[in-house]
Amino acid sequence: MRRAGALLALLLAGCVASGPPGAHLGTPGTETMTPDQLVQTDFNRTVSVAMRENLASLDTLLEKLYRRNPREWRKSGRQSHLEAVGIVRRAIAEQRAPADIAGLRDIQVLAVALDPAYQGDRVQALIYGLADTIVAAHNGKTRFYAFDVLNGQHVYNAARNVEAAAWLLASRRNAAGEPLLFANEIAADGANLSFEREFGALIGRLDLIASLLGENSRRLGINYAQNLLFFAFLPVR
Repeated sequence: MRRAGALLALLLAGCVASGPPGAHLGTPGTETMTPDQLVQTDFNRTVSVAMRENLASLDTLLEKLYRRNPREWRKSGRQSHLEAVGIVRRAIAEQRAPADIAGLRDIQVLAVALDPAYQGDRVQALIYGLADTIVAAHNGKTRFYAFDVLNGQHVYNAARNVEAAAWLLASRRNAAGEPLLFANEIAADGANLSFEREFGALIGRLDLIASLLGENSRRLGINYAQNLLFFAFLPVR
């Protein structure tokens, strides 16, 4: 057993070292080879990469919203924009709601974050709520393996929730008639629609995974029926 374990370690090390030239140097979709990928199907990798990109989009929105709305991180008593970003990142990674909304989950947090009467750090609540909604739709996980079963309807619903949150963010106003958060901007000298594009990317990835989940389930049934129909025997040599 010890010899077998040592051989497996050498094989894994070889896999890590033998990637294509330039791999893992910032190229799209690359990730260093890890042992857990041995129990991931191609589809598991697709969903894991989509989740990674969704969390990266939320991180981009977090930074941009704090930069446009510094009053929000000051509400939480943070000393800087960077400190505030780091605290929200950790809360998302640990799936731990901020103190003023502790006990609330996913869409409950979104409802609070987009309530004009809410007086807390709205950026923190919004981004945490979006992250919790997306992760909850994926059974509370951010990496996926051969034994994981996801519900396409839940992922589809998460996409609609992100869509609704983006619309409410753009349309709702506080008591002073201002946007809940300053985000997209259209002015005489130009337009900043980067927030809309990031939300669109999130929605697009979620919709794609929801569709793939439905197709994956459908193909399992079709493949089984085809095997029965054509008596597909397995090769023996």
